[in-house]
Amino acid sequence: MNKVNLTQKFSLFSDYASPKIAGELNGQQVKLVKMKGEFVWHHHETEDELFYVVKGSFDMHFRDKIVTVNEGEFLIVPHMVEHKPVANEEVHIMLFEPATTLNTGNTANEKTVRNLERL
Repeated sequence: MNKVNLTQKFSLFSDYASPKIAGELNGQQVKLVKMKGEFVWHHHETEDELFYVVKGSFDMHFRDKIVTVNEGEFLIVPHMVEHKPVANEEVHIMLFEPATTLNTGNTANEKTVRNLERL
């Protein structure tokens, strides 16, 4: 039972779109990720995702709208909803999602991270 300092954890890595595991509870993982630029269109068959912005902001693109998520806000993307995160500047995001969640969901490509690093 140790507390986690998000600022310190985010300082441990600089790569984009590569989630790191910061904690686990009840089959869920708390992941930290830095984003900059466009990610890929994807959805998750069975997993919902929560995106909490720790620093910065980003736009979540959906097929019918764009939602801007600012620092201190979160957005829940239900399973089966196609989405694409886009960050014009570096953003720090904390994710809450089932441990089975693959970062690119139903899309496998060069951005897919199958073995996440633990911080």
